[in-house]
Amino acid sequence: MKHVLVTGGAGFIGSNLVRMLVNDYGCEVTVLDNMYTGCPENLGQQGIATGVQLVTGTVLDQPLVRKLIQGKDTIFHLAAVNITASMENARADLETNIIGTYNVLEAAHQAGVARVVYASTASVYGNPEYLPVCEEDRVRFLNFYAASKYAGECYAQVFYEQYDLPVTVVRYSNVYGYNQRPENPYAGVVARFINWALHDAPLRIYGDGSQTRDFTFIADACRATVLAALCPQAVGKVYNIATGTETTINELARIVIELTSSKSKVLYEDRRPIDNVHRRVLNVEKARKELGFFPEWTLTRGLQETINWARSLAIDKGISGGLPA
Repeated sequence: MKHVLVTGGAGFIGSNLVRMLVNDYGCEVTVLDNMYTGCPENLGQQGIATGVQLVTGTVLDQPLVRKLIQGKDTIFHLAAVNITASMENARADLETNIIGTYNVLEAAHQAGVARVVYASTASVYGNPEYLPVCEEDRVRFLNFYAASKYAGECYAQVFYEQYDLPVTVVRYSNVYGYNQRPENPYAGVVARFINWALHDAPLRIYGDGSQTRDFTFIADACRATVLAALCPQAVGKVYNIATGTETTINELARIVIELTSSKSKVLYEDRRPIDNVHRRVLNVEKARKELGFFPEWTLTRGLQETINWARSLAIDKGISGGLPA
């Protein structure tokens, strides 16, 4: 793994993955990002070395995708329309998450790359019947995002079966950490909670807060993603990337308020259409046994690290009290 393309590499997870590939593995990285939710500043933080090539474009540009994949040995395909945006524009979700993924897989096959890692999501499980949910458990699609990401998994599987494309799928669960910016309207709950807490503003919870998630710190998610690319036996397989720990949204709010010494209160609001998964926690035994992935970051430790980053960013920007609301 030396010459790498990361689609969506200027976004939240992608930029952190680029940092790890460059600084820890000495990779030469090309980033393809349409800058819809990504930003060049993400690649300038966290000590990313110079030499990363940033290309502004889209995975829907088939000639561009083919050009960028030429000469690469490893592809990390993270470019996607996320869950919130998919509810606003289902056609964009379909085009980017399915057609864009097909473009990447086809170009990777034609170029003969050594490995493709496709970033999928725990959203494909919907409301699971059993917990913790395993990779082989039934999938249930409660939103366009889950359906399109699973369609990408299916195309990846076909390219593996029909053309021997060495592809691995990772299903992330509620990743949080550096570069997840609260001013982004599609930021996750952790980024929003931290931002509100730093402003002593109310933490808004949709529903009663009893819903649970398996929150995964960005460093663990990126490390697991790299392990998936390096493990020979991971070809053609799917892996849950999570911690195996279930946390209620109420508990998340309590920890954030405590760690920030905030005066924030919790404000409960009606559930939104996307708030239709009550419980989520993943079984990560397959990733442990086959990838050697062991989550290193507890929720409290990961939240404290994220809070420290948010505060440092606010200081750099000359903002008092926290990040922009």
